[in-house]
Amino acid sequence: MTGRARARARGKPPGQEAATPSVGATPVQQTLPRQPPGHWQPPQPRVPPSVSEEPGGRGRQRGPQSVPQGQDGRRPEGLQISAGFQELSLADRGGRRRDFHDLGVNTRQAIEHVQESKTGSSGVMIKLTANYFRLTSRPQWALYQYHVDYSPEMEARRLRSALLFQHEELIGKTRAFDGSILFLPKKLWNKVTEVLSRTRNGEDVKITITLTNELPPTSPTCLQFYNIIFRRILKMLNLQQIGRNYYNPSDPISVPNHRLMVWPGFTSSILQYEESIMLCTDVSHKVLRSETVLDFMYSLYYQVEEQRFRDACAKELIGLIVLTKYNNKTYRVDDIDWDANPQCTFRKADGSEISYVDYYKRQYNQEISDLNQPVLVSQSKRKRGSLMPGPVVLIPELCYLTGLSEKMRNDFNMMKDLAVHTRLPPEQRQREIGRLIDYIRKDDNVQKELRDWGLSFDSNLLSFTGRVVQAEKILQSGNVFAYNPQFADWSKETRGAPLICAKPLDNWLLIYTRHNYGIANTLLQNLFKVTPSMGIRMNKATMIEVDDRTEAYLRVLQQSITPDTNIVFCVLSSSRKDKYDAIKKYLCTDCPIPSQCVIARTLSKPQSVMAIATKIALQMNCKMGGELWSVEIPLKQVMIVGIDCYHDTLSGKQSIAGFVASLNQTMTRWFSRCVVQSRGQELVDGLKACLQTALRDWFKWNKYLPSRIMVYRDGVGDGQLHTLVNYEVPQFLDCLKSVGKDYNPRLTVIVVKKRVNTRFFAQSAGAFKNPPPGTVVDVEVTRPEWYDFFIVSQAVRNGCVAPTHYNVIYDTSKLKPDHVQRLTYKLCHMYYNWSGVIRVPAPCQYAHKLAFLVGQSIHREPNLLLSDRLYYL
Repeated sequence: MTGRARARARGKPPGQEAATPSVGATPVQQTLPRQPPGHWQPPQPRVPPSVSEEPGGRGRQRGPQSVPQGQDGRRPEGLQISAGFQELSLADRGGRRRDFHDLGVNTRQAIEHVQESKTGSSGVMIKLTANYFRLTSRPQWALYQYHVDYSPEMEARRLRSALLFQHEELIGKTRAFDGSILFLPKKLWNKVTEVLSRTRNGEDVKITITLTNELPPTSPTCLQFYNIIFRRILKMLNLQQIGRNYYNPSDPISVPNHRLMVWPGFTSSILQYEESIMLCTDVSHKVLRSETVLDFMYSLYYQVEEQRFRDACAKELIGLIVLTKYNNKTYRVDDIDWDANPQCTFRKADGSEISYVDYYKRQYNQEISDLNQPVLVSQSKRKRGSLMPGPVVLIPELCYLTGLSEKMRNDFNMMKDLAVHTRLPPEQRQREIGRLIDYIRKDDNVQKELRDWGLSFDSNLLSFTGRVVQAEKILQSGNVFAYNPQFADWSKETRGAPLICAKPLDNWLLIYTRHNYGIANTLLQNLFKVTPSMGIRMNKATMIEVDDRTEAYLRVLQQSITPDTNIVFCVLSSSRKDKYDAIKKYLCTDCPIPSQCVIARTLSKPQSVMAIATKIALQMNCKMGGELWSVEIPLKQVMIVGIDCYHDTLSGKQSIAGFVASLNQTMTRWFSRCVVQSRGQELVDGLKACLQTALRDWFKWNKYLPSRIMVYRDGVGDGQLHTLVNYEVPQFLDCLKSVGKDYNPRLTVIVVKKRVNTRFFAQSAGAFKNPPPGTVVDVEVTRPEWYDFFIVSQAVRNGCVAPTHYNVIYDTSKLKPDHVQRLTYKLCHMYYNWSGVIRVPAPCQYAHKLAFLVGQSIHREPNLLLSDRLYYL
């Protein structure tokens, strides 16, 4: 088992217009004839049609083309609309937009020692370029905000817009209006302006336009407005919105060997940074499969038993994002209606009824061949100020699958071929980013839009100076090792060196099937070869042969484990999740013993069996409580805490929060605990109990309590920072107060973000390359209201290295920024499942592994007898 989280790509219905039939919406009602179960059966197997059969140039092929909406260009009445008009909406019902990167949360002002400066000074200077472009505006630029009232009141937003725009000579052609708030680049003569408009039926409507705000460029509302204008520009460039990003469907990249297409695109965000307002844009890719949902259902039907087919379909399809071939819109599949089919009808707003077959033929010229296929159901999201719309009905034959399945992700050749197009090296990535600004500069309509608003973008990427801190020395049982910082890996340097703490393998079980006896025996012999140099004393395992059934493994475990058993090793014949889950659940909850599960195929390669045996020996030593290596940690009496969350949305319907805390000065022993939460919940409720238990264990080890506690909080999404500051931090403070009146340790809480669009390029001899590990950036692209910094900690062989963003949201330690940055980088060396530097501090990765194991396989809190071991590696 790899243990890596495989997150499916999640998209959102991008806007308001879908031209897709909906059920249950008012006034649209649908009549669905009921059919007996099992009515639909796929025809004989056929080759699914490719969506990219029209030839393109240079290895590229055209993707699915949008068909005009109708002969007269109009949408049918009464249907739910999901994406044509870009609604200007600057705030949700709570007054904030979650997707504008926590605007307005100013945590730096409460941290006294960094109010003057938050930049460090250690390290060697390095010239860097980042994927940022400065936004400039004309002198004395301001955005004028007006509130628009109607008398009598008009409910329909489109009607309100039409009535207001009758006075274009007053407000001008350059404006943004969401139905009640009007933004203009100019100031009207009067603070309150009243005009009269007339509806089509001759009714007079008085419109009152009141100036409510004159916004400077750095105001949060202005920043949100810039993002909306930029999204409008991307649409003017004919880019297609999927989720939050924009893609170019007219220039897809074909990966024909695997029947995949890749749409190139861009991420974008405009925010206030240290010195100026800047656009951060990065390359993005959307992977589309050249098969429809119906094609997938056909192939699945012949792979499973007929009585399991519907359950298998639901398991594979529900939660996926599909793209409709007729208008390139994305939807999430929430259900499959087996009692409906394309011959069913729905009622339009004018009262007439039409079948799905006829509708798609008339509206999009799309023929539906399988008239008995079930339909997909996508639940619409409530729009601000609107009634809850009904679910959208989708036809499987007209929907393409997006993203990659687990089987595809495990296909090495497929991922390698796909990486050629998506994992761009620095030079190519920089060129692709520059293309977006070229598009903007060369498009006359876009330039006119920007001029009308008084805005423009720099044509060159942002350049500045960063720092590279010195590489760490690896300490291992009295030996000191220096590694090559270019690769950030010390597996060769430390090979054959004794470990800090080697746990003996005196009494352990090796369980295998008859077919895998040879593989198990070979592994045992290789372990005998590699363990002596590590200092691990190893006896011959108790070898037990079992049938290849889950029940057989569990029965052997129940009969063979004794109080003296150190660890259980299982050689699995396949990657069947149910078998792995059952073993892990039993050994983590009912019978708390460390365990190691390895698929036989992994051990069957003679050329790598020694390296694999070395890796397994290290993992087993960690799981039994051993220690591998350390780095120098100057800070004394400090406890490091890592927190991460895993959302088990498909099976367990729960969220798991992993909590990991260091127990000793060298950060080589860790306390681990998890909290099971309600579905989708990110912020941890059980922090107080976790920290109290960790402090008790710390005291047992050290005979005193830590004087500093540093918390690295991973897994925090955009928009959650405010809640984190006001919810989780107080839990920590309450917990520390409850320990004792005289106990007042210094607390630092740091938010760790891996999903950032920022990329750095090092400049060398006129070319761009990845910055070296240890690169720290705390200028230019950081936020003025935060105490934040970026670190590039790991090295990559292909593509661009991604930095990690750290935001100190609470700090009473008064450590210098240099010290916080250096400690953070040191902790990236302490993850025992990889002999190299990783992207996040080790406690964050440990917390992730723990939460993932519990959320994927165990679904309940593990036994606390394992809490002082890294049993989840």
